[in-house]
Amino acid sequence: MNERIDLRDTGFTDEELFTRVDNDALAAEKITAPRYSYWHSVFRVFFKNKLNIIILAILVAMVLFAYIYPHFANYDKYSNVLAEGLKHLSPSEAIAAHPDDNPIHWVLGSGGVGESTFDAIWTGSRISMSLAFICALINMTIGILVGAIWGFSKKFGMFMQEVYNILGNIPYILLISVVVMILSASFWSMVFALTITGWLAIAYFIRTQVIIIRDREYNLASRCLGTSIFKIAIKNIMPFMISIIVTLAATEIPLYISYEVFLSYIGLTMSDISLGRLIGTAQPSMFTPGMQIEFWAPVAVTAVITIVLYVVGQNLGDAADPRTHM
Repeated sequence: MNERIDLRDTGFTDEELFTRVDNDALAAEKITAPRYSYWHSVFRVFFKNKLNIIILAILVAMVLFAYIYPHFANYDKYSNVLAEGLKHLSPSEAIAAHPDDNPIHWVLGSGGVGESTFDAIWTGSRISMSLAFICALINMTIGILVGAIWGFSKKFGMFMQEVYNILGNIPYILLISVVVMILSASFWSMVFALTITGWLAIAYFIRTQVIIIRDREYNLASRCLGTSIFKIAIKNIMPFMISIIVTLAATEIPLYISYEVFLSYIGLTMSDISLGRLIGTAQPSMFTPGMQIEFWAPVAVTAVITIVLYVVGQNLGDAADPRTHM
């Protein structure tokens, strides 16, 4: 049986035995939890996978090499056009034919006019990647802005739905081909052709995602409590959209490189040296003994660039999903 204890027998004063606790509403709302940083969590999840580190290192190395190396290579396609015996050489023959040059220029042999295949590939990689990055930046920016407004505004949505029904049914590759043929195939005409309607599909996809997230219960409750649409978009919708946007960019950037290569392959090549133009020019060398490297080397570099860009973007998109930060 429990015995009652008289606290007066303990010898302590009331102040020592009891402490008054104030009723602080703000203190009661505080939750003791580790500090959360969204981007810190994104990179923690991304770099947790060792394969992502390797793939990202490959991507960074290729991008840096494509943008830095051509400045030191001083590539000139027609520097050896009048020289005899320097065309369509294998790597060993090209290195032997240029004893005074750095061997790195000739590790992939020479092309149809005696140019360095290695230098041509990295010069073309810089132009192709620049085209892809610029097109992705333009299409993603316009697509995200238009899609976000489309998802919130009914009047604007009615107008955009008609625009989408008309332009969305025109084959994209056909439209690109016609525009390039009309404007002549240059770098900026290719950018214009790839962005004239390239943002439309992105806007429609973003609009669909915004509508799905917009009508969730907590967003409806926020609107009922008087929260502005702008604040709802920034605080409640954008964190869920970041992973979608990153994943979408991961598919868009390699896609523009593929479009450029395809157009060059069918004859709509740019005046600038690009991966597509190199592949299209070297097409006759595909099955010619001793000359296959002129075709397969740019094909291999194009494949590696597109695959690495896609994998890095997809994995970064997965890491940007807040649900993976648990």
